[in-house]
Amino acid sequence: MNEFCAQAANALVQEAGAVAQEKGLDRPPPLQSASKSPNISAGISSGISAGISEKAVAERFSKAAPRYDKLAAIQFTIAQQGLHNLPAQLVGNALDIGCGTGVHTQSLNARGLHAVGVDIAQGMLSLAGTNYPHLTFKLGSAQALPIASNSIDVVYSSMALQWANCLNSVAEEVHRVLKRDAIAELAIMVSGSFEELTNARKLAQLPTAMTSLPTADAWNRAFRGAGLAVKRVISCNYVDTHSDIMSLLRSVKGVGAGETGKQQKVLSRQDIKKLSMAYHNIHSEAGRLPLTYRVCHFRLEKNA
Repeated sequence: MNEFCAQAANALVQEAGAVAQEKGLDRPPPLQSASKSPNISAGISSGISAGISEKAVAERFSKAAPRYDKLAAIQFTIAQQGLHNLPAQLVGNALDIGCGTGVHTQSLNARGLHAVGVDIAQGMLSLAGTNYPHLTFKLGSAQALPIASNSIDVVYSSMALQWANCLNSVAEEVHRVLKRDAIAELAIMVSGSFEELTNARKLAQLPTAMTSLPTADAWNRAFRGAGLAVKRVISCNYVDTHSDIMSLLRSVKGVGAGETGKQQKVLSRQDIKKLSMAYHNIHSEAGRLPLTYRVCHFRLEKNA
């Protein structure tokens, strides 16, 4: 991690201000259910990611919901950096796309914004509603947001948009909901993530267990194509470390990551032993196993 990222990853957001009064946002005409979104499969160059079913992603994250906040330490660091990247002075309506358990929706709200969270996983939303009953949370897809057009001053998202199967649809929806001259701060995991695990599985002669993620350039093209100005991109490697291979695998599965869109073979004890040996041979650092999350922090602006 470069010096900027190392400093930034440790920066904590100062949360202040009274909780904004609940107002609610107008909902546009009924949209397609998140669980029934099309499973689009085509080339990333056209703005479409690998064919991952949103229903499968929603189910995986719903199962992860009860233990997500305890396991998602690196995700929390990345999200905090996204919040830190926002301007100090914020007013108006905020949208948290992929809000999960609502922790960061509350952070936006505490900074004086009227924040609404959207997620495709009902399990996450149930927890969010319990934890923050004063906030509004809606079931919906980043590709068909249940939010009125031209109604949002700040769109925020962290570690959620990489699971969308159509980059262009995400970019168009962000553009649609933003007011003119409003901004978006998006932290998106991109190609190059989990490289250590991919290499270890290859050495152990085990099948790949994660769909390739879109590149930063693919997201750039999608945002610009939707009419959004890309004002800034910060690329960072966030490295998580684990004491053993089982801890590492649980960290990925426990936060709902690693969805490939197809049934995965359950690793046998022999497979796990081979994977552990391969991982230690390639990547072991002082007995710890690293796992890298490659993340791009995008600042977008809607100028028209």
